[in-house]
Amino acid sequence: MRCLVRRVSSAAVRVEDEVVGKIGQGLLVYLGVQAGDRAEDVDWLIKKLIGLRLFSDSDGKMNESLPDEGGILVISQFTLLGSLKKGCRPSFNRAAEPAEAKRLYQEFLSKLRTERNGMVAQGAFGKHMRIEAMDDGPVSIWLDSRQKAY
Repeated sequence: MRCLVRRVSSAAVRVEDEVVGKIGQGLLVYLGVQAGDRAEDVDWLIKKLIGLRLFSDSDGKMNESLPDEGGILVISQFTLLGSLKKGCRPSFNRAAEPAEAKRLYQEFLSKLRTERNGMVAQGAFGKHMRIEAMDDGPVSIWLDSRQKAY
């Protein structure tokens, strides 16, 4: 399982013309599910995500995790698993099949909502989405449950 985490001042996701998820200050998380991912991958990513210290302390250093009043917006994005090993057109054969990816995406959301005090918003799995985000920093971090040394 792989995710790109961005610190944002605000973010919203639309499907067609309807806002389906939005947050103020917080984390915008793009989540890709890889073939073979399991519950252990979900648990590892959630622990890391909740513990990320990407917010400033009183000295202005990134030393604080997301405050309870901050939000997390999770967007499914299989393209995070794209490979350009054989040319310029990405191959997505490492991505999980849609049914399994959706199951693990929903498990991720459910566990995140259980583990975290605060808002967790989401996009619409498998839909074309338009994401609006105001980066704060910018601060972007990769998390990968198979390459934990990222």
